[in-house]
Amino acid sequence: MAETKSASAQSSAARAQTEAAMEDLAAQVAALREDLTRLSQSAAAVGQGAKSVVAEEAEEITEQFRERVRQDPIFMVAAAAGVGYLIGLLSRR
Repeated sequence: MAETKSASAQSSAARAQTEAAMEDLAAQVAALREDLTRLSQSAAAVGQGAKSVVAEEAEEITEQFRERVRQDPIFMVAAAAGVGYLIGLLSRR
């Protein structure tokens, strides 16, 4: 009978430890989910910032190119013809 009480006490202690471990694990999972949510929000913000910077740079380069074409249209036509010729040579091979 003493062995039954001892086994029952050990079983109860094991259940209590298991429940405590499960609660701890659940808390860790919840914290991990919160961290992942914050990380995804940060990544999205960085992506939006990078997109804005790239768009601004592309707009500036396009404007510089247009200005160059306005200043020296003959040179730009010759350059475009040269690039087209090189692409034609490369595509034959």
